[in-house]
Amino acid sequence: MTSADAPRTGKLARSAITGLAAARIGMAELGHRARQRTPQAQAAHEAAVGRILFGALGQLRGTALKVSQVLSMHPTLLPEGVRHELARAQHQALPLNRALVGREFRQAFGQEPETLFAQFEPTAFAAASLGQVHRAQLPGHGLVAVKVQYPGIAATVASDMQLMRSALRALARTDLPLPAGGVVDSVMDEIEATLLREVDYLQEAKQMQWFALHAAQPGVEMALPILSHTRPQVLTQQYLPGLPLHAWLATQPRQALRDQAGQHLWDWFMHCIFGLGRVHADPHPGNFLFTPEGTVGVLDFGCTRHLSEDFRTQVAQAWSALLQPADDPRRHARVLQAYQALGLARPDVSLQTYSAELAPALAQMQAWQIEPFTQAVFDFGTKTPPPVTRPADQRVLGHHLLQVPGEMPAFERMWMGLMHLLTLLGARVHTHSGSEVLQRGMAAPPAS
Repeated sequence: MTSADAPRTGKLARSAITGLAAARIGMAELGHRARQRTPQAQAAHEAAVGRILFGALGQLRGTALKVSQVLSMHPTLLPEGVRHELARAQHQALPLNRALVGREFRQAFGQEPETLFAQFEPTAFAAASLGQVHRAQLPGHGLVAVKVQYPGIAATVASDMQLMRSALRALARTDLPLPAGGVVDSVMDEIEATLLREVDYLQEAKQMQWFALHAAQPGVEMALPILSHTRPQVLTQQYLPGLPLHAWLATQPRQALRDQAGQHLWDWFMHCIFGLGRVHADPHPGNFLFTPEGTVGVLDFGCTRHLSEDFRTQVAQAWSALLQPADDPRRHARVLQAYQALGLARPDVSLQTYSAELAPALAQMQAWQIEPFTQAVFDFGTKTPPPVTRPADQRVLGHHLLQVPGEMPAFERMWMGLMHLLTLLGARVHTHSGSEVLQRGMAAPPAS
C-alpha cells in the first residue's frame, strides 16, 4: 500500500491551492449560468463544485480532509451534490511511512518506538483522517494500541479553517442554495474548536478516562489510556477485542446478536445524550468494535461534545412535539418555541411563517430524525435514508435560520452516525430509553 508523506504546511502553497479552487468554482458558475437550468444540470453543477473542493482538500491533506468529512455529514449546510463529493474523504487516509513514525516518537519521547515497547508493529493496522494505530506489547499492560498522529496536522488547523472559509465564501457567490453567512460561520467555528481538541491526544486521554468512569453501561466497553506512554501526538491505550462493523457483519452474526449490539449502542447513546450531557460525536463505523457475544467496544474519543441542559431540554421538547398528531394545534408552536430558544430560528419568525414556510422545508428531515421513536420496537432494517434537502427548501432555511447553536453540528453528526450504524446492523431496538426522555419533554412547559 502506498505510504503518505507529511502534509503540505507552507502557508503560501496551501493558499495557492485554495485560491485556484475558488477561481475554478467561479468559472464553473459562469458555465452553469450559460446553460439551460434543469434539475439534471443543477445536480451536475453541484457535483462539479464538490469535485473542485474535494480536489483542493485532497492536495492539502492535513486537517483539510477531516473538515471535508465533517462538512459532508452536515445535513443542511451544503447542497447534496457537493456533500456527496466531499464524503469521498472518508476513504482517503494513507499510512505513514516508517521513517515518519520514528520521527514522531523521537519528537514525543526522545526514543524510537522499539525502545519504548517490548514489541512494536511498524505497520499500522488501522488508519483514520488524523492518525494511524499500531499494535504493541507493553510490560504490565500486555497488548496495547498506539495511535500516532500524522506529522504537521496540528499546525494546519487555523490555516485550513481560514482557507475553507474562503472556499465557502466563493460558494456563496454562486447560485447554489446555501444558508445565511451567520449559519455557515457558526458551523465553521464549531468545527475549528473541535479540531483543536481532536489534535491534542492528551485531551483525548482525559475524555477516555471520563467516559470510562461515568459512561459505563452493560455491553459497552471503553479502553483506558496509558498516560506514561501518551503525549500530545501519541496515544497509548488498552487494546479492545472485537472486529470493525463491516468485518463483524461478514461473519454473518445471528439477528439476535445484531439486535443485542444495536440495543447496547442505542441505550449507551441515549444515556450519554440525555443523562450525561456529553457525547461521542464521531460515531463512524470504524470507531466501534463488535464481539461474537454481541458486546460493543467504543474507540476514538478525540471528538466529544458537552451538551448543555438547556440544549438537551429544547431538543427533547422539539422532538416530543413533532411526535404529536399533525393536526395538534400546539405542535408547530412548541417546535418553533424550541428552535427560537436554541437560537436556531430567527426571533421574528411568526407562527404563521413557521407553519407556512419553515415547517414544510424541515418536514422530511424532522420525520427522519424522530422516526425511531414512532415505534416501541424499531426495525432499523427499514430505516429510511437521510433526506436530500431540495434547493428551494435550502433557500427557505437560509432565510429564516439565524445561526447553528454550538452544540448542533456535533449533535447532528452524532445522530446521523448512530442512525447509520444501527441501519448497517439492521438491528431491532427497543426505543423506550429515548422515548421516556421525550415524554418528559412534552410534559415540560414550553420555552418562554
